[in-house]
Amino acid sequence: MLNKKAIITGISGQDGAYLAKLLLDNDYEVLGLVRNINVVNYFGLEYLKIKDKVAILECDLLDINKLHDVIFDFNPTEIYNLAAQSSVHYSFKFPIETFHFNTISVYNLLETIKKINNEIKFYQASSSEMFGRVNNLPISENSILHPLSPYAISKASAHFTCIHYRESYNMHISCGILFNHESYLRQDTFFVKKIIRESIKISKGEQKELLVGNIDIKRDFGYAPKYVEAMFLMMQQEIPSDYLICSGKSIALRDLIYYVFEKLNIPKNLCIVSKELYRPAEIEDMYGDNTKAKTTLNWNYNLAIFETLDLLIEEEIKNIN
Repeated sequence: MLNKKAIITGISGQDGAYLAKLLLDNDYEVLGLVRNINVVNYFGLEYLKIKDKVAILECDLLDINKLHDVIFDFNPTEIYNLAAQSSVHYSFKFPIETFHFNTISVYNLLETIKKINNEIKFYQASSSEMFGRVNNLPISENSILHPLSPYAISKASAHFTCIHYRESYNMHISCGILFNHESYLRQDTFFVKKIIRESIKISKGEQKELLVGNIDIKRDFGYAPKYVEAMFLMMQQEIPSDYLICSGKSIALRDLIYYVFEKLNIPKNLCIVSKELYRPAEIEDMYGDNTKAKTTLNWNYNLAIFETLDLLIEEEIKNIN
């Protein structure tokens, strides 16, 4: 039987932890790459009880020589690139740094695979932020890209780089264009996690109010563990391609907040909108069409947005110290 080995960049994040568990459950040997091993957050791996089953190695993706040695020595069958400067807010403050890492790291990975073994399957974490100002909804794999942030621009550049290598060098490269996806492992700075955690604090009398930016925009939300399954399914296909991974519906952030407030018996007037938290450019509404993923990958996803919120609230409350 083929010795299944996978490298995951960005393994310390939400998706990296869930993906590592999924791969281990399917008998893969897993190597996680981190930029600085001294500041790795092992919370996700520890929470899923797999930390001791995953090898962790320090490797700066901007160092192509080190990357070459790692890939050559480990000889993976699959590489999942989840590493990125992924904060939209941060990208407005540091656009050059964001673009540099999110693009050059992908070039380094693809060039290294091409030189060592172009049979290695490669997954690129693309982003729904690439679409930006869309004229027609729902978004599909063929929708025009109009990115509205430095982060989105960098991800669009990396996305087209992957398409170029796939078409020019006959490499097995698939891009997962994931819409917002949440779980208990999400960092506190992400919107839904922030809303749920701070709302619980308000319900317990530990915080007075919830301070937010523009909550009249609409977004497509889903459940991260299920979205990670789609990543894995992409790499099992004979023919590589790009897939939208989404719930297929959007919800106003205001309605999302009010649903959480209602579940926790919090008055709506404790949600305070601050213009200072608005982004310089914002997407009004965004939701995707997941038909291709469901039909080609046989991806099974039927969770409604409120069902996802129920799962997140329940797990957050269960883990309160």
